[in-house]
Amino acid sequence: MTARLVPAADDATGRRERPLRITVDGEALDGFVGQSIAGVLLAAGRLAWRRGPSGAPRGVFCGIGVCFDCLVRVNGEPDVRACRRRARDGDTVLTQSRAGGGEEAGDEGASGSSAALPAPAEEDNSDTEDGV
Repeated sequence: MTARLVPAADDATGRRERPLRITVDGEALDGFVGQSIAGVLLAAGRLAWRRGPSGAPRGVFCGIGVCFDCLVRVNGEPDVRACRRRARDGDTVLTQSRAGGGEEAGDEGASGSSAALPAPAEEDNSDTEDGV
């Protein structure tokens, strides 16, 4: 079997590159109908858009919705997997952070100008009487 290009006029699935625009942390990003939010972000050069509990930048890791590293807030709904959610024209996306143990929507991802994030709290393991 050989690969071949299918002219748009002959494409039985009806794929067309129809533009769309989403807003991410106040910045307008352009994409195409059918792209995931992660796809639009990656195409715009944003490799990370969330911070994990340790403060490490997170973006797409698995790309199939298993790892939850690409979480964003979409139209007010938190914890949306950007790799699984198709971008829709007019979507408002806010990046999220779990750095320092809290969740703060609206923090810019690591590829943008990252906001100062608090250092993760050290874990206290002195709960037991004998310290073991």
